[in-house]
Amino acid sequence: MTKFLMTTAVFVGSVLFVSAQSVTGKWRTIDDNTGKEKSIVEIYEENGKYFGKIVQLLNPTKKNPTCDACPGDDKGKPIEGLVIIKDLQKKGDEYTGGKITDPQSGKQYKCTIKLNGKDKLDVRGYVGISLIGRTQTWLKE
Repeated sequence: MTKFLMTTAVFVGSVLFVSAQSVTGKWRTIDDNTGKEKSIVEIYEENGKYFGKIVQLLNPTKKNPTCDACPGDDKGKPIEGLVIIKDLQKKGDEYTGGKITDPQSGKQYKCTIKLNGKDKLDVRGYVGISLIGRTQTWLKE
């Protein structure tokens, strides 16, 4: 009986710990093509939606780069400080329904993010359906 209670307590504690984890905070982005670190993105919640802003470029190719190919109000803005993830909503253990902008190309994609353990975040950008896209794994800062 004691073993059962101990196992139950550990399981409940684990479930509470996992559900208490959040995507908010700073994440180190890793380029899925090169494996190199690119930036620090801070994910934050505002009015029930989640956003991600580039707070630091780690290895910029030029000084103070801007998002010249970005659409709308983001065109020409500095990449540092640019909100690249917009309007995600929490649905179960995923955050979805928003968009992500690639500041290199200016292209926008539908976006889904999901925690992968305690210190990894899977960020998927896609066109149309989620099967047609790519995933980057970001690391907790």
